[in-house]
Amino acid sequence: MTTFVDRVELHVAAGSGGHGCASVHREKFKPLGGPDGGNGGRGGDVILTVDQSITTLLDYHHSPHRKATNGKPGEGGNRFGKDGQDLVLPVPDGTVVLDKAGNVLADLVGHGTSYVAAQGGRGGLGNAALASARRKAPGFALLGEPGDMRDVVLELKTVADVALVGYPSAGKSSLISVLSAAKPKIADYPFTTLVPNLGVVTAGSTVYTIADVPGLIPGASQGKGLGLEFLRHVERCSVLVHVLDTATLESDRDPVSDLDIIEEELRQYGGLDKRPRIVVLNKIDVPDGKDLAEMVRPDLEARGYRVFEVSAVAHMGLKELSYALAEFVAKARAAKPKEEATRIVIRPKAVDDTGFTVTREADGLFRVRGEKPERWVRQTDFNNDEAVGYLADRLNRLGVEEQLMKAGARGGDGVAIGPEDNAVVFDWEPSMTAGAEMLGRRGEDHRFEGERPAAQRRKDRQAERDEAQQEFDDFEPF
Repeated sequence: MTTFVDRVELHVAAGSGGHGCASVHREKFKPLGGPDGGNGGRGGDVILTVDQSITTLLDYHHSPHRKATNGKPGEGGNRFGKDGQDLVLPVPDGTVVLDKAGNVLADLVGHGTSYVAAQGGRGGLGNAALASARRKAPGFALLGEPGDMRDVVLELKTVADVALVGYPSAGKSSLISVLSAAKPKIADYPFTTLVPNLGVVTAGSTVYTIADVPGLIPGASQGKGLGLEFLRHVERCSVLVHVLDTATLESDRDPVSDLDIIEEELRQYGGLDKRPRIVVLNKIDVPDGKDLAEMVRPDLEARGYRVFEVSAVAHMGLKELSYALAEFVAKARAAKPKEEATRIVIRPKAVDDTGFTVTREADGLFRVRGEKPERWVRQTDFNNDEAVGYLADRLNRLGVEEQLMKAGARGGDGVAIGPEDNAVVFDWEPSMTAGAEMLGRRGEDHRFEGERPAAQRRKDRQAERDEAQQEFDDFEPF
């Protein structure tokens, strides 16, 4: 059974916003007491958050589809819909979030670091929120926006200070078991270790983490063995430790050639050239292993490597190795730039940025793209003429009609708002200025007199009487 997974494809869907409510307050002696439709609730987000207690992506391997809850619709009586609950997905420290094309979206390092993988949809406004001095009784409400739906790839890159690399059965698992409290599986056959093992080492005042990378063989960077699956786990390390087997039973292998082969695989993988290296000659408790270590050590030191002779089984040379690794880790930590305080970067829009674009396609269709126009279209109930007219007003105020005219659009031309796979297409008529000629004075209900205060009603009636009296006084008989 699989117990360790470090790469998964996750399908996330945020919650959709609740629809706004179109309602009119009614009570005794006041049948039309004003719009009181509440707003819809916001859809829940899907959030990836680093949790130190999580070490694998196994849960998402078994359940790759995750969805947040939707917002509730608004109700009459100015009652707002309940917001959808955010879905928080815990991920291991060192998780990288990528899109399907391989572009990095987020690098999650450090407990509590989070990333919103899918944004919940906005709730629609109710007709109470849409009411204004000119539109006293809107007969419509806005629809809630659908939540984002995304496919993301999660890759785990182990956060370790020291990485042990080498051939299978070189003694990496044995070494990590005696340097730390880790208890990896140890056996005398290749590919015993199938997953990276992580341990914590204390050397004096320095505490650091150490990991072994299993399965490196010739061709690992091209997918042979297990190396390609786990090479990503060495990317965050500060020190690379070559564990070389001085007591191998294979006649075609020796420590120097093993080192050259592993170095070539690391070079082909890329990004590790500047990491400091240490060479560990393991299994010197075997007589032939001790002799071979003494033979190859001068050659390795001539190449510039710092060499340690150890035996994980006999616990020989471990203290010196542990403190040397701590020295390298301390230097690497000191060389890292100090984290700056969080800064807020403000990028104001250009003065000529309209927030949308109008392009003419090869088939003569005019396409409008922009955050606001596309969001307004999603929020519009096209079964309600008044809502359509309100959309026309908003687009006209934004300047869409003016830009269409500049782009050469004429009456009857097709206009699409939104992307190709999800657009609203209509025949454009320039005479639809603000949509008012088609629908009259939208949002006004002549029955809706009860909203005005009594003093205002008396004032309006007096103005009507004064106007009638003035017309009578100006009348000249024949």
